[in-house]
Amino acid sequence: MTAFRSAVALAAGYATLAVLVAAGAFTGVDQWAVDHLMPSASFHHGRPGWLEAAVPLLHQRFDSPLAVAADIVTLPAAALVSLAIVVAAWRVAGPGLVAAWAVGSAVELLCKHVLVRPALHDGTFHVAAFDSSFPSGHALRAVLVACAVTRMWPRARGTAIVWVVASVVLLQLAGWHTPTDLAGGLLLGGLSALALVGGRAAGALRARGLLARP
Repeated sequence: MTAFRSAVALAAGYATLAVLVAAGAFTGVDQWAVDHLMPSASFHHGRPGWLEAAVPLLHQRFDSPLAVAADIVTLPAAALVSLAIVVAAWRVAGPGLVAAWAVGSAVELLCKHVLVRPALHDGTFHVAAFDSSFPSGHALRAVLVACAVTRMWPRARGTAIVWVVASVVLLQLAGWHTPTDLAGGLLLGGLSALALVGGRAAGALRARGLLARP
């Protein structure tokens, strides 16, 4: 029941955050981040297309050390690269991680399609890319990649956690996402992994008599 309760808590947290972001409750926080926590940002008109989101390093910037670091460090969390990693973990993790990737990505795309936050600005420039950037797909996939790596190499758990933290920090500093985007991505990643991987693992342990049934 612990995994179930944790999944419910994550789902409630994610849903609440999504509603508050759309309502503008955290606009001040995100605007402050745009003003002070994105030293390497380069904002443009329009929003990134699905091709840029899917293809690793397509149209990415390499004009500053932070931009280069963000491109390289977060590369495993890119859509196609992360999918390859979770598929590679199938042998030890089963289909749960792939299902978590698929379901999490579907929820991400749905939210970005229907959820629009109040406008954020860089000076007088309306940063349209942030209008529908909740949640962060990179943060979501970073959690799932870390789960996959940990399943394949349990001793790499600490390194995987450090990588997730570094990725989130760089996504913020490079101006890819706002704090609420990143929080939403982490919540959705944790929820996807717990619901589709944790539940399956618990079921396998119960089947072997290694975990008490609720």
